[in-house]
Amino acid sequence: MDMITAMKERHSVRSYKNEPIADELLAVLQDEIDDCNKEGNLHIQLITNEPKAFDSFMAHYGKFSGVTNYIALIGKKSPDLEEKCGYYGERLVLKAQSLGLNSCWVAMTYKKIPGTFTLDAGEKLTVVIAIGYGKTTGVAHKSKAISAVSNVTANSPEWFKNGVEAALLAPTAMNQQKFTLTLNQNEVTAKAGMGFYAKTDLGIVKYHFEIGANSSEWHWSK
Repeated sequence: MDMITAMKERHSVRSYKNEPIADELLAVLQDEIDDCNKEGNLHIQLITNEPKAFDSFMAHYGKFSGVTNYIALIGKKSPDLEEKCGYYGERLVLKAQSLGLNSCWVAMTYKKIPGTFTLDAGEKLTVVIAIGYGKTTGVAHKSKAISAVSNVTANSPEWFKNGVEAALLAPTAMNQQKFTLTLNQNEVTAKAGMGFYAKTDLGIVKYHFEIGANSSEWHWSK
């Protein structure tokens, strides 16, 4: 499965089957996590067969059920940690989708269980991603118009239009899509809106945009 297809087919799933993830898929996912940690200087960890984090009032309130596997997004505290976790976390979400697994970004509706993941000195857990075999494949979220999140015009290059369209497929907190993408010549500026987890959302959106644009004709603004 290519990543554009994964973006289109991947939707948030909160209810999972009582079925362990196949060992060969876990190995592929762990390899991807290792690559993300190396590239992003992060400490992302895969937790499997652990039912307690999603067996709480908040998890049930969030309509989660059957979650026993999740990815903990962890890294050194820094101004860009949340954005990096969003970027590399979404890379893992789409990898999981390509492996036939479902997923859901989770901000607060889970419980931190001691001993399930490791926090080194100066590190922080940002969010987690529930993964597994979903009882359903989820439903597509509603999206804003391209013009509401970018300065796309009829004369914009095709790669920019494709990038913005891919960005609109990105999951965002409360599905608010609070981001803007602006093209100036060959430079793209991605700006986060206000609100909880806006920086994490920005990282997710930037990963989607890069995959959708699929071009060497542009670069991110500094």
